[in-house]
Amino acid sequence: MPMPAVEGPILIQHAIQLSVAPVFLLTGIASLLGVMANRLARIIDRAREVGKGRGAPNAEAIAMARLELASLERRRHLASWSINCCTGAALLVCTVIVTLFIEEFLGADLKWLAGAQFIATMMSVIAGLSCFLAEVYIATHSLFIDAQSFDGQAGQLRMFGAPQTKPAPDEKMP
Repeated sequence: MPMPAVEGPILIQHAIQLSVAPVFLLTGIASLLGVMANRLARIIDRAREVGKGRGAPNAEAIAMARLELASLERRRHLASWSINCCTGAALLVCTVIVTLFIEEFLGADLKWLAGAQFIATMMSVIAGLSCFLAEVYIATHSLFIDAQSFDGQAGQLRMFGAPQTKPAPDEKMP
């Protein structure tokens, strides 16, 4: 049964008003995805750099590289899951918008479905942000910045190691 001429634009206007908030949520999730994808790209770039192995390999350098690669793999896994969860949340937001339009146009009572979809969206965002938080935690706790040994030319940044002692005045830093 076709909609009356006056009712059509009013229904469309109301449906668009209902979908504005989910669209803003979709924009926020898209911004999060950009940040997460950038972190994943940096993790992959760092893993490639470590995998190349610079200089003469010695047992300590190989052990440190393996430790760093293991950490990078864990971070990659978490970053990937954070992207997956937030992408799922974005898809769920799209289904909420579609449900709101269908409800408005067909006059069906689908508020329960839109509510369930929105709850699933928020759970997916929470899961994605939790994975993102874990990845950031690993990243910040897997390196040591030795500011005490900074001599104005080059400070020391150590991955997975205890701080080195400050070199004697006659020694040069690596």
